[in-house]
Amino acid sequence: MTPHAPGRAGNHDRHGGAGVPPRTARGRGRSTRTAALLTVALLLVGGAAAGCGGRATTHHKPGTSHEQATGSAGTLLDAQDPTGHRLREVPAAGAPEVRLAARPDSEDGWNLQLTVKNFRFTPDSTGGAALPGAGHAHLELDGRKLARLYGPWFHLPAAQVPEGAHTLTVRLYADDHTAWAVAGKAVEGTLQLAATAAAPGQGGHGHTPPPSPPSAPASPSEASADRTVTLTVRDGKVTPAPGRTELRRGERVALRVTSDRADTLHVHGYDKELALPAGQEATLVLTADRTGLFEVETHESHLVLTQLLVR
Repeated sequence: MTPHAPGRAGNHDRHGGAGVPPRTARGRGRSTRTAALLTVALLLVGGAAAGCGGRATTHHKPGTSHEQATGSAGTLLDAQDPTGHRLREVPAAGAPEVRLAARPDSEDGWNLQLTVKNFRFTPDSTGGAALPGAGHAHLELDGRKLARLYGPWFHLPAAQVPEGAHTLTVRLYADDHTAWAVAGKAVEGTLQLAATAAAPGQGGHGHTPPPSPPSAPASPSEASADRTVTLTVRDGKVTPAPGRTELRRGERVALRVTSDRADTLHVHGYDKELALPAGQEATLVLTADRTGLFEVETHESHLVLTQLLVR
């Protein structure tokens, strides 16, 4: 019989066979395994608390304000852009850039194109923390906001541009609504636009400012709409009361809205916006090219104006 190796005979004799570890060794093994499992559990809990790479919590929800998130990209300055958004400065090398071009639309108004560099549109994370080179854009006409843009193309109806010479400005923003900036100046592009009165019965690329409602005539683009929905917002109430507007896919609908306070109309699901000047009628015409139920609301006062049910 092969003799036991020095120092191991006791283990064999006390525990009834070779290969069975002593009780103290088993205890240490269980303790080690327990500690390992506890470590894994803590890591999983910590990962969940950190979001596991998920999107930052948004603040841009009904009833909340445009507070800046705590994104670490760039340097948050005390200075603001012309619309009151704080500047988020980044180095010139690799900073976002934008250029704006316009071409007349064959039916009405203009088609605007944004050419961006070192920047991507991120509509799904709007309201979250600022991420490098990501966000959305604002379109302004003579310093007045017309729309928020989530992509490189935007149709500007002639009804939104009074006759005469104007300056269009497009400015880039982070998801937390701070303005990207270089050397203390917001990243933006500008374009000069001249609008002329449209000839009767023609689409044209301009118009004469409409008279006060309710006698405002339909614009050329509105005349081509299959349905027209006329709404009034006064003292926080919508007239007629919010309901559903049923459409067939492919139909064009004109939303004619008059608000007693400056606001912005937003069509969810279509990412269409329209500036609502105080006391003036504004019209948004869109093609219902996707099916579903889509809310139309005011951006600032968070009022639901109607719902578009597209079948």
